[in-house]
Amino acid sequence: MEQRDVLVVLFDGVQSLDVSGPVEVFSGACHGVPGAYRIRTASLDGAPVRTTSGLTLTPDLTLDAATPPHTLVVPGGEGTDTPDPRLVDWLRANARRTRRTVSVCSGAFLLAAAGLLDGRRATTHWSLCDALARRHPAVRVEPEPIYVRDGDVATSAGVTAGIDLALALVEEDLGRDLALTVARHLVVFLRRPGNQTQFSAQLAAQTAQRRPLRDVQQWISENPAADLSVDALAARAGLSPRHFARAFRDEVGTTPGRYVDRVRLEAARRRLEDTADGIEQVSRRCGYGTPEAMRRAFLRALGASPAEYRRRFRPATPPT
Repeated sequence: MEQRDVLVVLFDGVQSLDVSGPVEVFSGACHGVPGAYRIRTASLDGAPVRTTSGLTLTPDLTLDAATPPHTLVVPGGEGTDTPDPRLVDWLRANARRTRRTVSVCSGAFLLAAAGLLDGRRATTHWSLCDALARRHPAVRVEPEPIYVRDGDVATSAGVTAGIDLALALVEEDLGRDLALTVARHLVVFLRRPGNQTQFSAQLAAQTAQRRPLRDVQQWISENPAADLSVDALAARAGLSPRHFARAFRDEVGTTPGRYVDRVRLEAARRRLEDTADGIEQVSRRCGYGTPEAMRRAFLRALGASPAEYRRRFRPATPPT
């Protein structure tokens, strides 16, 4: 059996969960298939690094002493804001010698700085996608997915998305059954599809400046099954439909229709996770009207039907 070397890059200001999440996944796989992975950590000088939370991590070796790994993991953290140029140079010189290169969260900025994402699709934490696109216009940034794979390079969104991506890699290497065992041990789901939306990105749309528009945003969230047409929302805001649509788009950053779609999707997602309501009941309560309309919305946004979504993400014992 092939042993796959996994090398995790460490640096001052690294996010500890970006490191430990993937490491726990690969380590967990070794319990099922001993020796499947050899996991090592490395920093520029081999010295301990301090994480953003204050933890100290001691690497196994220096980056220069590391042989080209099968999988190179580049975590994120505040240290990616102004990275050591030597780290970027090392990535530029060595990452292409690996079988696959993976970033977690803002680790994508390090890959982009090294030119490894030029011409590729990539993602990062939803709050950083605009910055990644501005700083590195050669990168095709996709703010929606929790992870993106483009050839031998994979990038993932914030923190826990690194676990999702690592589980996907274990499934690719060693099969779904083992990846499922690891996921169960870590008490996470196997596995969120890579094209699943970063939900917080959807509902973290800007809050409108004007009070009437903010009130409308609140009304939409609290009443997803109500009449949420532009005419109805404009009347609630005391504006003409045309004026309302323009003001909403300018202040919230998206059209009223798209905002409503996102709120309804979020509401339906939570009901599927947290209640035993049937699909038809969820579709009515969340404003879709029919199960088929909700199914189309889920397939378009998440690549999974409501029933499949519930199967993947509802806890074994949902909260009451």
